[in-house]
Amino acid sequence: MTPTLIPADRLQQSNKILFIAHLALGDFTYLQNYFQAFARAHPHLQVHLWVDEVRRTADPAQWEGLRKYSLYDWVGHCGCFAKVYNSTYSPALYQEAIAAARREQYPIVVSLATLRPHLYAGLARSISPDGLVLGMKKPVGLFQPHHLLAYRRLDAALAPYAGPADHHISDVYADWFRQLCGLDVAPAARFPFVDMPASWPLAARQRLADWGFAPRTGKLVFINPYAKTHKRCWPLERVAELIAAMRAQEAWRDACFIVNAVPQELQHARQVIHSYGLARTELFSAEENFFQLPAMLAECDLIVSVETAVMHLANAVHVPVVALMRQKNPEWVPLDRAHSTVVTALRRRDWVKAISVAQVMQALP
Repeated sequence: MTPTLIPADRLQQSNKILFIAHLALGDFTYLQNYFQAFARAHPHLQVHLWVDEVRRTADPAQWEGLRKYSLYDWVGHCGCFAKVYNSTYSPALYQEAIAAARREQYPIVVSLATLRPHLYAGLARSISPDGLVLGMKKPVGLFQPHHLLAYRRLDAALAPYAGPADHHISDVYADWFRQLCGLDVAPAARFPFVDMPASWPLAARQRLADWGFAPRTGKLVFINPYAKTHKRCWPLERVAELIAAMRAQEAWRDACFIVNAVPQELQHARQVIHSYGLARTELFSAEENFFQLPAMLAECDLIVSVETAVMHLANAVHVPVVALMRQKNPEWVPLDRAHSTVVTALRRRDWVKAISVAQVMQALP
């Protein structure tokens, strides 16, 4: 049997474990499966999760938005974590969270942070001075001796993924947990899913009725042009052109359209979309709770999305998706290839905005 980074007897003798990660919704769409499989394999362990906020800031004006990060709704509801540290968005709260975590006296701490892993190696050891601490490592440059010192605080490090070049991000996550404890999550069990309270699908159907989209004769199409970085966004003007082009085809003539907008862009999106005078088109934003988003996605017949969590959630709610992506990071394509069509920008240096309406039209099912 291949040795694991966490000795089997250490796992058996421990009563809790802390995972540290800088999660985004897309990450958790796939990592959820591994956390749940780990919790089932070790029912005697309390699994705790530290969600580190990489946008941590001393600017109070930004705290409210960071506090309401929709990921926390999903993590808190998934049922496999006995404790979640989700208030790390200000320097003071970060220090308070560290103090609270130290009081837990974790026997095992695992950092799954891939960005600035040397900092998280230090954080993990700070939380657990005497426990077993594992984490990621990156090659250390000539002028980075402090990185080397940080990595020396780890008891062991996860080896970089060494699988085939055409791998999916879920393969990487599977490799992490295989290294940690020998956990084997079969490919069929890696498919994303969302368990949501029944109130949210009911609310989604009510909103569709309020818009006049239920009942309807045509299909319901959800378009998401927003991502965290401009490189992965699609212009709103292109969204309006796509809706007009789809309406010109018989298959979509009676379709209803929902355009997704992040809360901070909602007002601008409303101005742009309304300026085109598009019929049967409404704006949507999950301003109240994360589950508003997958609940609405599940009601749709087609989802068109840039490379962000929405295209992965489309797989989770079993709705066909057309994903608009750059050539970079192909490991992040939607996992359900049978119901996903990927439209890629033509050149490696191109942003998603380089994808034309004509390209998307050709990809429509």
